[in-house]
Amino acid sequence: MQIGTAAPTPLELAEAPHHFIHHKSIQEAYSVGTFEKDALLKLDDLFTNHEVVIMVGGSGLYVDAVTKGLDHFPEVDKSIRENLNTQLEKEGLESLQKQLKDLDLETYNTIALKNPQRVIRALEVCIGAGKPYSSFLNKDKNNRPFKTITLGLTADREIIYNRINKRVDIMLEQGLLDEVKTLIPHKNLNALNTVGYKEVFNYFSEEWTLEFAISEIKKNSRRFAKRQLTWFKRNEKTLWFDYLTASETVIKRITDEINKA
Repeated sequence: MQIGTAAPTPLELAEAPHHFIHHKSIQEAYSVGTFEKDALLKLDDLFTNHEVVIMVGGSGLYVDAVTKGLDHFPEVDKSIRENLNTQLEKEGLESLQKQLKDLDLETYNTIALKNPQRVIRALEVCIGAGKPYSSFLNKDKNNRPFKTITLGLTADREIIYNRINKRVDIMLEQGLLDEVKTLIPHKNLNALNTVGYKEVFNYFSEEWTLEFAISEIKKNSRRFAKRQLTWFKRNEKTLWFDYLTASETVIKRITDEINKA
């Protein structure tokens, strides 16, 4: 999955030590909670020899899991999720949304209601715990033994979208179709239900034309980028830099922030 995930190239990997690149099989279940534990253990090790470690992301939830800690929810019976999935198939997402509105209005007003996985996750906690999903948020998060300085790069929306479109074209030139073809036997795995793979699977199953599949990859990538920007802009402490800012300027700002500690 080198091409579709846009993993660092061998040259990039050689320029600086990287961690958590191609370290899991698509067959292995891997959650954000497990990533939090693995990353913190790796940081404990890295901080014995380095004063500063750089984390690059990506998924805002995974970043927050490491820097801030996750919300902790009670274990619930697996049958609850199974029943909710059955309800989704028979009655549709709207019935689940209505149920969530009745059980937890706060969560109903804040989560992505069009995402069935988010709705089902909130509902299974409400039902299994007998308490609103929202009542478990922002409770008992662990303090971190390190200071986090968050940096963000900005560019005009048109530049971002043009680069995304070009990136998809480059992935196709590099052999994305051949890569996805080798993964068809595993297309039902959660790891492959991601942008760049699911669209090409639809092409190979003759549900979509190649032209439409490519347009969907670009569209879904742009939407993902928009969600990323929205997520990271919620952090008022983020230091934002235009993507053309000289690296020396950024490094100086980081140094100033470190020296404040």
